[in-house]
Amino acid sequence: MRYGARMTITPTILVVQNTPESGPRRLGEWLTADGIRVDVAHPYRGDELPERLDHDAIIVLGGDFMPDADDRAPWLEATRRLVTEALSDAKPILGICLGGQLLAFVTGGSVRADAGAPENGSTAIRVRAEAAEDPVFAGLDDVVPAIEHHIDAITRLPESAVWLAETDRCPYQAFRVGDNAWGVQFHPEVDASRIETWDPARLRKYGLDRDELYQAALAAEPAAVVAWRGFATRFASVVRSSAAR
Repeated sequence: MRYGARMTITPTILVVQNTPESGPRRLGEWLTADGIRVDVAHPYRGDELPERLDHDAIIVLGGDFMPDADDRAPWLEATRRLVTEALSDAKPILGICLGGQLLAFVTGGSVRADAGAPENGSTAIRVRAEAAEDPVFAGLDDVVPAIEHHIDAITRLPESAVWLAETDRCPYQAFRVGDNAWGVQFHPEVDASRIETWDPARLRKYGLDRDELYQAALAAEPAAVVAWRGFATRFASVVRSSAAR
């Protein structure tokens, strides 16, 4: 190595995948393209989560259970511990769907099962004025499409949270705690093709047709890619800055 040159260290993110059907998908691809190493843990199939978060950041993905459902998902206790540690150490956090609910839960918010206002398919997310100064949400259009697939919901944000995005059916679509911990109810990592795997009978209970949901999401896909690709780049920038400190 040339005298005086600095070694380049690749920042790392631990991704906690809670179900076989989830996964970082295009978000993982985008973060990798932006120079971040993405390590995925699969605790639902027996992967042990670390005792301490040695990674520079953590992403917690979705799952069909509440953030304290330790009887159904016993690794959630360790996940909550890692998120709490990341908060204490000011390491970047991104919680998606269940992950966002878990972030709200550990920071004093409230989450309700079967909240009575399910959202499925491509949804118009309204970005609030508070997002204009946010390191990750700044630059998004006033309304952006994202895939939703949930009935559980955050019903009260933590007192310290900054409310960043909303819909009529589920107001707390996105928020930030502290300087670099974000929770979202929607799925920036998911594209329209995911809808084709959903159970059509379950959707019909809500008066929804899977093919119609898929076609609507397909039409919204170009705008969604622009929005969430930029979102990923800005989150990667936060991770790099944090790791450098």
